[in-house]
Amino acid sequence: MPINCSPSRPLALDDVERWDAETDVLIVGFGIAGACAAIEARNTGARVDVFEVAAAAGGSAALSGGEFYLGGSGGTPAQRAAGFDDATEDFFKYLMMAGGPGADEARVRCYADNAVAHFHWLVEQGIPFKGTYLPGKWLEPLTDDTLIWSGSEAAWPFAQQAKPAPRGHAAQLPGWGAGKLIMEKLIARALDLGATAHFNTRVLALVADRHDAVHGIVARIDGELRTVRARKGVILCAGGFICNDDMVRTYAPQALGCPNPTTGGNDDGSGIRMGISVGAAAIHMDQFFATRPFFPPESLVKGIFINEAGQRFINEDAYHGRVTHYMLRQPNGRAWLLVDEEIFARPVTNPNIDIAATGDTWLEVEHELGLPKGELTHTVESYNRHAAAGADPIWHKAKAFLRPLAKAPFAALSFCAQDYPATFFTLGGLWTSTDGQVLTPAGEAIPGLFAAGRTACGLPRWGEGYSSGMSLGDSSFFGRQAGRRAALTG
Repeated sequence: MPINCSPSRPLALDDVERWDAETDVLIVGFGIAGACAAIEARNTGARVDVFEVAAAAGGSAALSGGEFYLGGSGGTPAQRAAGFDDATEDFFKYLMMAGGPGADEARVRCYADNAVAHFHWLVEQGIPFKGTYLPGKWLEPLTDDTLIWSGSEAAWPFAQQAKPAPRGHAAQLPGWGAGKLIMEKLIARALDLGATAHFNTRVLALVADRHDAVHGIVARIDGELRTVRARKGVILCAGGFICNDDMVRTYAPQALGCPNPTTGGNDDGSGIRMGISVGAAAIHMDQFFATRPFFPPESLVKGIFINEAGQRFINEDAYHGRVTHYMLRQPNGRAWLLVDEEIFARPVTNPNIDIAATGDTWLEVEHELGLPKGELTHTVESYNRHAAAGADPIWHKAKAFLRPLAKAPFAALSFCAQDYPATFFTLGGLWTSTDGQVLTPAGEAIPGLFAAGRTACGLPRWGEGYSSGMSLGDSSFFGRQAGRRAALTG
């Protein structure tokens, strides 16, 4: 067996002496995208083999909060029960804004039109949703409730263009971490339908002909190199590239300031590299999700963030990931949350947060932080004056979170990079069509190759617009799309 292949260099079809195994649809990665692709491919009657590098299925999705970002079509059952009429056009507009300058209109339209149907599909796979609404600002429910505000829907500038509605749908599980439950259900469903799983198996390269059409893979199975033919197609669902320091340094160097990757440990970029090796376009590779959560408790949203110039830089009621991206851009990575005695608290996710300064006056806080004289006090005085009138003319924070910071003692909580490391994962990946076909830079489909999940660049492709649930929603929905399209090939 020739070994002159790697994720960055396919094995030439002419060099395959024999196929050690064959299947119809070959899926690389058994996370949420791979599981949903397997379910749909099996439902069409295709033979499906899934190759997973780890000893068990689940991927990074199993470590997630277990939220899906869903809406439109008048609302999901949970939205309707809570009194929210979520029009498809409002859902579509929000997703387009959340996607940023590179939003894929065709992908957004496909998802917005079919998200409610996707919710019902998830239920059919056995994923439980209690259906109840939890008001307030949460990272994910601490209860077993379903519906939460999981993005910037009610914050400027999104709320001014799309009618707000809560769209985070969490699987029913008390406390955090429902991703494990979701993956248990989807994995069991895929296996029950007859998908064959191969664990502790590392896919090393694609097998492609001289025109870059994909015919299968090279994998190390039980310590031996094996070639496996895919009669209908290969679907890359191998995750992003946050575990590959060289790729992060090359494509998303700003993320180097976020030392805590969110991953199951195998997001090494190999799926993306394999796609590139046969001519695929990789897009938005500079984009990543990042967060330093500052709520719950919700009271902290009533504080204000400042930088080392003593100036505000974001409306604090925006999604915590959006706020974090603005923090990352501040001079020297320095930012503080200013609070007074009435709203003082410590973030649930960082109860040992550093209290960088305290004082009976804002001048004392300013002095203790070592900021330019008068800048912090001027910022707070201006904010307090407008907040007392129920307005925020600079950053447009919603009225519900506006109140003067006037009751001493005062404090500054440190969100500086050295005091509060951010967590992150990558958003860039292979360019795909709405049905998962991997595309070249010219927009042409590569025969036999599909991708979904974070190996593909999906709905979430702009760190500033991310909302919790977008990854699971995108990966599960477009994993289904890829599985169905691959199974119907040929």
